[in-house]
Amino acid sequence: MAGITVSTTIDATPEQVWEVVRVVADHVDWMHDAVAIRFTSESTSGVGTTFDCDTKVGPFRLTDRMEITRWEDARVMGVRHVGMVTGSGEFTLVPTPPGRTEFVWRETLHFPWWMGGPIGAVVGGVFLRLIWKRNLRGLRTIVEARNP
Repeated sequence: MAGITVSTTIDATPEQVWEVVRVVADHVDWMHDAVAIRFTSESTSGVGTTFDCDTKVGPFRLTDRMEITRWEDARVMGVRHVGMVTGSGEFTLVPTPPGRTEFVWRETLHFPWWMGGPIGAVVGGVFLRLIWKRNLRGLRTIVEARNP
């Protein structure tokens, strides 16, 4: 199991950050490891939405099947991973004065045996943390460009 947490402070309110984060289809714009998102439910937002995310990390490609399990506007988006890699994750938006947001991304992931199981989770966790820090820089850039 890999427990991964990354965070960044964004010069925008939680509502302004949420305007970018709530559009799940656009996550590929700031998540460098996400290649494509295909919805498998009629809904594209809110609890119960399901989607497949084609993911590429180095030489590894997989389809991450996810379901949105928590949705609190401008506060929290939670997901459950039900594909080859299983687990759960959450984006949390915390208001910080003056008019800023602490964006926290937490994931708990379980890797299959063919990806090294618990050992793969430790190694994979190191790489994912680096990739997700880069993703958060991308998110921050997009949000701050919309809200100068």
